[in-house]
Amino acid sequence: MKKKLVVMFLAVSMAAGLFAGCGGSKESMEETVNVNEAQETKEGNTEEKGTEEPEETEAAEAASDQEAADNAAALIDAIYVQERTENTDAQCKEAKEAWDALTDAQKELVSGENADPDYFGRDTGDASKDNPLNQDDIGENEILAVSFGTSFNDSRVADIKSIEDALQAAYPDWSVRRAFTSQIIINHIQARDGECIDNMHQALEHAVSNGVKNLVVTPTHLMHGAEYDELVETLEEYLDKFDTVKVAEPLLGEVGADAAATNEDKETVAKAVTQAAVAQAGYGSLEESAEDKAAFVFLGHGTSHTAKVSYSQMQTQMADMGNANVYIGTVEGEPEETACEAVMEEIAGAGYKKVILRPLMVVAGDHANNDMAGEDEDSWKSIFESSGKFDSVETQVTGLGSIKEIQNLYVEHTKEAMGDGGIEKPAAGESALMEDGTYSADFNTDSSMFKVNETCDGKGTLTVKDGEMVIHISLASKNIVNLFLGTAEDAQKEGAKLIEPTTDTVTYDDGTTEEVNGFDVPVAELDKDFDLALIGKKGKWYDHKVSVSNPQKMK
Repeated sequence: MKKKLVVMFLAVSMAAGLFAGCGGSKESMEETVNVNEAQETKEGNTEEKGTEEPEETEAAEAASDQEAADNAAALIDAIYVQERTENTDAQCKEAKEAWDALTDAQKELVSGENADPDYFGRDTGDASKDNPLNQDDIGENEILAVSFGTSFNDSRVADIKSIEDALQAAYPDWSVRRAFTSQIIINHIQARDGECIDNMHQALEHAVSNGVKNLVVTPTHLMHGAEYDELVETLEEYLDKFDTVKVAEPLLGEVGADAAATNEDKETVAKAVTQAAVAQAGYGSLEESAEDKAAFVFLGHGTSHTAKVSYSQMQTQMADMGNANVYIGTVEGEPEETACEAVMEEIAGAGYKKVILRPLMVVAGDHANNDMAGEDEDSWKSIFESSGKFDSVETQVTGLGSIKEIQNLYVEHTKEAMGDGGIEKPAAGESALMEDGTYSADFNTDSSMFKVNETCDGKGTLTVKDGEMVIHISLASKNIVNLFLGTAEDAQKEGAKLIEPTTDTVTYDDGTTEEVNGFDVPVAELDKDFDLALIGKKGKWYDHKVSVSNPQKMK
């Protein structure tokens, strides 16, 4: 600044001399000095602004970036919901547009209750390879494949679409359509990829409007858990819309009474997933992997539902097959023995030094990619690695649905539901004139929504006295309020004698109890279908065919 003043002083002196030589006045010289002082002040202000303006600008820009990111996050959270409304389509569109308008830096700032940069930003494959199967022109016969769903495009194609394709190939005269039970996933796919997948209500409305008469629902769920129960509840609302409605078994079949109970379905699944895992790991056999000190962990979701015993049964199945180095785990840690720490300690205690993690899930989606194989410290892979107990931990991010044997099992379950000979009936010929006494007998129905309670293993108590037979059945709940021995039409005639319910208490494998409706049903003849109509809480009668077979004398 001193140097600048000196220069200015010299300039003023020279100017003064100049003015004096040319006849200039004192006033002119003062004007020149004032002009230079003004210029100095202006320059000084500019220098001062130069040190403050960038910081203020950066702060304003940062606030603007965060505001844009927060707006996008709020719109994502708004569609991260399980209920579809009339605004859902518009909300999905708005959320994607807000995301697309962000810069790359702003996208990294997106954070909400459920929103993060991966919601729209993660590459999960090419959605165009999928088929939402929501077309019209269904025809009279439909197979509705119902899945929980996944937003991982490649997994959806490899696992869910593969099952649907197998069903269509097996039944070319039927139309296979899709429904997802997770609206959260449906919204995610629609917003990100523009692919619209029906929920259960939408799929059933499609079927009704297309004139479907015969509906077979094939759930791709693993077990008779909460998702399966919700599916059946939704379907009950549409029973009167179709001539016939049948529901196939989930992958693992009936739950069974306790951890020791297994069945052919569980054996098929156990063999299929073990063989696939061993081959992908590069071993010639399971025995070879055991000699290499390698253990396999098949990771399910886990549940607090009574069906959680299915995971314990799968461990029993592995043991029965001699698969000593195969373990069953669950993300939720229910049952307790399937929790991460419990499984890890058991594997380490058995002396295995290598671990291969693989989903026991139909789809290799979020749980497989994140909870199992993710890089976060709470993933199974990270926990096993950080324990220091193992030389290597590998992951196979492959769903059950991509395995051919699993696809075939779903086809077989669909066949059984259709009644195409897939269910083996006990041999006929039992006489109605049985010895008086009490028997355990199979109670067979034409619908998986009308069956005995899961604790009864498909059976009722048959009482024979003086040549007359009555079977007592305990149902799944109190939703069925009356039965009638005959057709629904006859049940509504004046003087019809309805079968009144009893209150039965059932005990589930976890020790919990529940009161359900029971009924005493007269049986004229064994191994022969007869009409048994039912009415639910909504006051509508439905026709069903039932039979009683395979009586076993009770002590």
